[in-house]
Amino acid sequence: MALRMVLGKTFGLKQVIPWAISSSRQLPNNAIHTQPIRLSSFRSSEPVGDIAQFPEVEVVRNPPEWKYVERILAPRTVPRPSPKENYPSGWKPANPQPGLKYTVLRTKNHMLPVYLQRAFRGQRRLTVIRRVEGDIWLLEAELRYLIEKQLNRPIITRVNEMTGQIAFKGDHAAVVEKFLLDKGL
Repeated sequence: MALRMVLGKTFGLKQVIPWAISSSRQLPNNAIHTQPIRLSSFRSSEPVGDIAQFPEVEVVRNPPEWKYVERILAPRTVPRPSPKENYPSGWKPANPQPGLKYTVLRTKNHMLPVYLQRAFRGQRRLTVIRRVEGDIWLLEAELRYLIEKQLNRPIITRVNEMTGQIAFKGDHAAVVEKFLLDKGL
């Protein structure tokens, strides 16, 4: 049974000859190769043919129609947001307080790099802050003090200086974001 499946899938045979399986004789060439075999992708392809049969193509560097194409294309970088008093979504631009020994850089979309990671079917939650520069230990101490004061119990934290990340055990993303926005980061 397994040999029939292997022969069927490998050689493309729809039906395997029973005497070929039971005997030690070799299969005739016409029984194995029922379809032509392609050994490579382009060398065995047919040549393109006469180029005169294709229409003429003119290469223009800056055609007048290009402005319609540029409207559809996505911008290469995220544009800077226009300054306003307040935004409908509640987003605030970075305006750090002077004298801070640390900073949290925004992402390329101008958002705070605060993430909630879930694992083990949602049983383990970690709040992760990325892109921290400067005194990462001071930021961790201030956030740990704020969260422990709110929860009235100690929490577990992890600081990775090499990657500039701080992780807090639990779902504290809203508290961390509010703290960072109040600091102007």
